[in-house]
This record gives sequence, structure tokens and C-alpha cells, in this order.
Amino acid sequence: MPRPTQITIDLQALRNNARLARQRAEGKKIMAAVKADAYGHGLAVCATTLAPFVDAFATAFCEEAKALHALALDRPVLVLEGPFDLEDWETIIATDSWAVLHSEEQLTSLESLDRPRQEKLRNNIWLKVDTGMHRLGVAPNAVASLLTRLARIGIVAPTIISHLGNGEDAADPLTQGQVKTWQALVDALELPKSLLNSAGFSQRLSTDCDWHRLGYMLYGGSSVPKATPARLHPVMTLTSQVMALRHIPTGDVVGYGGRWKAQRDSVIATVAVGYGDGYPRTANDGTPVLINGVICPLVGRVSMDMITVDVTDHDSVTVGSPVQLWGDQLSVDRVASHAQTIGYELLTRLPNRLPRLLSGDP
Repeated sequence: MPRPTQITIDLQALRNNARLARQRAEGKKIMAAVKADAYGHGLAVCATTLAPFVDAFATAFCEEAKALHALALDRPVLVLEGPFDLEDWETIIATDSWAVLHSEEQLTSLESLDRPRQEKLRNNIWLKVDTGMHRLGVAPNAVASLLTRLARIGIVAPTIISHLGNGEDAADPLTQGQVKTWQALVDALELPKSLLNSAGFSQRLSTDCDWHRLGYMLYGGSSVPKATPARLHPVMTLTSQVMALRHIPTGDVVGYGGRWKAQRDSVIATVAVGYGDGYPRTANDGTPVLINGVICPLVGRVSMDMITVDVTDHDSVTVGSPVQLWGDQLSVDRVASHAQTIGYELLTRLPNRLPRLLSGDP
């Protein structure tokens, strides 16, 4: 029989999350982020499923935009990192994509294009402003001069875009400072604008925006649990089975390096999943693992192909018992918190060795 470890992608959950986002957007436009293979869920199937519910898509770079364009979904595509070189400008033009400009260098390269190419980009430019995250974007006090330069080549109505550094916390001084800077900037401009990501949208931050750029919440994840509607459903479920049981006497250790030592006579279940399958090697002892519908603690270091779980208190566990690593009954965010990371990373690092099943009427 094939190894039982697999990923299930619930497309009905994806539709549910998109509908919920649409309701909460209250008439504003929604851009679905499908970068990083739709956050590890599969670009083609997720973008096709989301297309009826969103107004546009966002990718990180041009190669992703080309793959999305090939699906012919009749939705604009924004390239968030913008062009790296003149070849990227050709790709953006050929696919009629939207491009973010976040630097003087990118604007200079745009100015170097001939007039026909610039004309094709007339309605496709988004100008990114650094409101305080200090990762990408032009300074707020440079916006006026850059808009003037864009107008000289026929681009008179770019969308203004920025990004929150800690949208998960509305009270954070960083968030408050960014929102204040943003509002002062856009109050003086009659241009389309976009600031909120999933976290800021879930927090219902009060900002002036025409577009909401949503990614993680569409896939059912939340870095802001208290602010996220309970009706969001995880789209990805990672499952496996118990492949062996061991009776471990008090004092014996389990796994590489003997990290975990039995404080009592224990029963240890070995599960067919490991860091080679994308399960985090940094997971601590006590990381929740769902076996037979019951939370059990991970014990010992994660191996490439296996983990070990303490099932001493659960007599129902046998070889072949079903295991959920994360998904519809165990939040990926909860697992990530035990591995010193975030759910985003766990979802996007899954390798091709895992079979993928679709549910919910593709």
C-alpha cells in the first residue's frame, strides 16, 4: 500500500472563506494573493476556484504571473515585487499584468522603455510607499515628484500601495504610525489605494482603501485569532497514520539526541511524517498531534520521515490509527506556535513528495 501521508485541499472551504471575505469587504475590491503556489495549496486549482469571488490576483514575481496568466482566468494580476530587469517589463506587458514600482531604479527602467511600451502600461502601475515597515517602497515625501515623472510618460493614475509591518496588532505603535502616515498621504491624493492585508483586514483597521489584498485568511489561517471570524475554514489538511507502537520504560529516551526522557512507563506512537514532508524540525516536545481525534503530545526530535508521539493515556491508539498534523481539527497556527514559526511557513514549505487530494467539487 502507498505511504499514508497526504495533503487534502478542501475547495469548498476555500469558497466559503472567499465568500466571507467578500461580505466583510463591504463593496471594496478584493485581490487574492496566490503567490508561493497559492500559499502551498496549488496555484492552478486555487486560482480557478477563487476567480468568481475576487477582482484580481497578486503574485510575488513575473514567473508566477506568467503561470497564472496561462490559466486564462480573466482577472488582472499584480506583480508585487515589480520588475527586476527589462525582460520582466516585457513579461508584464505581454501578460497585461499590473506592476508595483517600489524604487527609483524601477522607475528609471520604466522611463527607458519606448513610448508604445509605456502606453501599454498606462493603467497597470502601482506605486509602493514605505509608510514605516522599511522593507520596500519610496519615501512619502518623494511621492509627489515620482507622480510627476510618471505623468510625463502618460501614467496619470497609478494605484498607491503600502504594507503593514504588524497588522496583527492594531494598538502597536508601528501599526498606528503607519496608518497615520498612510492617511496623511492618501488624503492629499485622489488616486486608487491599497493598504490592508489579511491581518489588517481581520482587525478591521480603519483606513482609506479601495483594494484589500488578502492571502492567508482565504486559506483559513489566522495570525489574529481573536479578530478572525470563526466561520473561516482551513483549506489544507495534512494527515498520516500511526506506523508503530513502542513500550518505553521509565528513564529511557526517544529520538535523535535523546531529547525526551520517559518520566513513567510510556507508550510511544511512531507516525509516518517528518521534516522531509514539511513537518517542522523545530517542533518542541508537547506540540499537539491529533490521533484518533484526541490531542497527544509530540515527544523527541522530528526525524526526516517520522515523528514520535506520547499516547500512554490513550488505549484506543493502534497501528493504522489516523493522524492529523494540522487542518480542519487542529489549526496550523497552533502547531506553528510550538515550532517557533508561523503557519504561513508551514503551509508554503511542503514538498512534492506528498500526494495531494482535492475535495469539495473542483
